[in-house]
Amino acid sequence: MTEAVKRSLGVLKKGEYKTRRIDNTFDMGEELREIPMGLWNSVMLERMLERETPYLLEGDRFGFNRTLKDLPSCVIEWKGEVKRRKIFGGNFTPNYKRVMETGFDGILTQICNNATDADEKGKEFYEAMERSVLAMQSMADRYCRVAEQEGNRMLADALSHVPAQPARSFYEACVFFKLLIYSFRCSGVNHITLGRFDQYMLSYYLADRERGISREELLETLELLFISLNVDGDIYEGIQTGDNGQSMVLGGFDADENSLYNDLSALCMEASMELSLIDPKINLRVGKNTPDWLYEYGTKMTKQGLGFPQYCNDDVIVPYMMSLGYEKEDAYNYTVAACWEVISPNNGADEDNRGTLNFPLVVNRAIHAYLEKASTFDELLSFVCKEIAAECKAIQNGQKISDYREWMNYPVSIAVDGCLEKGRSVYSGGAKYYNYGCHGAGIANAADALAAIRTLIYEETSLSAKELLSALNANFEGYESLRNRLLSCPKMGNNDDRVDAIADRLMTAAEDAMHGKPNGWFGGVWRMGTGSAMEYVLSAKMCPATADGRGDGEPYGCSFSPSISVKLNGPLSVIQSFTKHKMDRISNGGPLTIELHDTVFRNEEGEKKVAQLVKAFIHLGGHQLQLNSINRDRLLDAQAHPENHKNLIVRVWGWSGYFCELDPEYQNHIIARTEFSV
Repeated sequence: MTEAVKRSLGVLKKGEYKTRRIDNTFDMGEELREIPMGLWNSVMLERMLERETPYLLEGDRFGFNRTLKDLPSCVIEWKGEVKRRKIFGGNFTPNYKRVMETGFDGILTQICNNATDADEKGKEFYEAMERSVLAMQSMADRYCRVAEQEGNRMLADALSHVPAQPARSFYEACVFFKLLIYSFRCSGVNHITLGRFDQYMLSYYLADRERGISREELLETLELLFISLNVDGDIYEGIQTGDNGQSMVLGGFDADENSLYNDLSALCMEASMELSLIDPKINLRVGKNTPDWLYEYGTKMTKQGLGFPQYCNDDVIVPYMMSLGYEKEDAYNYTVAACWEVISPNNGADEDNRGTLNFPLVVNRAIHAYLEKASTFDELLSFVCKEIAAECKAIQNGQKISDYREWMNYPVSIAVDGCLEKGRSVYSGGAKYYNYGCHGAGIANAADALAAIRTLIYEETSLSAKELLSALNANFEGYESLRNRLLSCPKMGNNDDRVDAIADRLMTAAEDAMHGKPNGWFGGVWRMGTGSAMEYVLSAKMCPATADGRGDGEPYGCSFSPSISVKLNGPLSVIQSFTKHKMDRISNGGPLTIELHDTVFRNEEGEKKVAQLVKAFIHLGGHQLQLNSINRDRLLDAQAHPENHKNLIVRVWGWSGYFCELDPEYQNHIIARTEFSV
């Protein structure tokens, strides 16, 4: 770590720059009232950037730091509803490379040429894009002047060229990249992701190496960029601090099975390990041809306690995307959204968390309706699967019609392929893909509940349907003995076919009802997944007591993982349970999460064992995997003495955050998860 990196890291961790931020809630309803809706986003971006004050931190080589905590908002009336609008979502990856290779002058030329023959809606779109680009260019010019005034020659020289002109070096590309992220977020894009950084930045990196710039110099630039990405990460909107969408994907394979892992991939992992920051969150694409050394290198990152890399299996995900109609080139170029939802970068407007299938709630509903009627377990399971199908249909029907966003011309459209050519915004038909994703929360809890019913009611016949329903309705009050019996029944995660086959049946029912079904939005379809995001807490609050022994409102297991507090045989048995289902129709996203005690990584032998565990998961057909290196005693101490653990990082659901900044319910969930020591 160079002295420049050490100084910048110190500035970040002190956080004194946060005192420059202003509480700036401002409503633009009056100003926007007489302006066509298609110009709203561009005008809001103009006002946001006008009110921002350019400033540089000590040793800052990138700038573009927020001084306003909040984004402008307005009240919008749409189809009889009144909404206050501030952010609109995101979860997609712009084509950074195309914009950086074109420059804003080139983008403005494209806008001017295409606007000539555009229809009325297209002309409005191009006007909005022109205003957006000019606003971003104006902010870059202001930062250039500040850099000159402060003697920051390096940044001033870069900004005298980019973003107006194409980037010429790795450093200029990084400056351009930071400006785009800053500007798009100021325009209201939430959870904008970093995508396949090691692929679209590689040409700049290699050109610099050929010019004689050392690997060490480029590592310094990269580490300073990573630090810069963390400066405003705490005010990017998310369910929790750290849930900000800054995910980066490295490696992977092309259609000829050639590895795309390169020296820039390695440099990104090296920088991440050296800095030990929550951003960017590293995702590693792997497959059956991934060599052992890469798994071992990834394990060294896990050992750092960062909660990443998250592993994504190309052998599962690429065929899954092609089955949904993604072109082969786009499927092989996949990246992930804010957490783990797989998306096509550059050209997609997929909404991968449009709905959530609450498995335990649906199963519970079926149990209350049909348990006393079902003479066999298979009959009950058939009723459950019909209920799942009905719930999937309800989710689809509730989300078919898109909203006011179709009339908004979002500035990020300049970086989404197809928009400038078609004269349509990213959410108005300009993009290539418009698929919806559905999460699947609490799969393990649902399977565990049904396994307990089969064991006690249909096999042992030691429990009646009426008694179970009474216990559930009473939230087990007065039925403590029965609850203990339910808790001791077979559970998913122990490589027990009796439970795992039930989970397979539930997931198949969801796939049959959801996979590839039209969503009514620019030819898009539905995608089913095993992720839950924050729903392992939020959706669980809506679910009363369940037959696995879980109490009313208690949380589910995180995404595609065992129920919390379940006694498990070991991490290998967990992997075996969660790789039995063929994932070819349910890979919208949702990782298996395994917590490992930090002593597992105490020597090289332990690291190699963990690496082989990851390899086994991939070779068995697992979809996504994330590992947490934790120590329960340290987590408990952090709850009691947060001032001593400010930099303690944990994996939460699909992202890593600082433990002490999480709400207690998420802290407690992580503490309650099974922690493996071998």
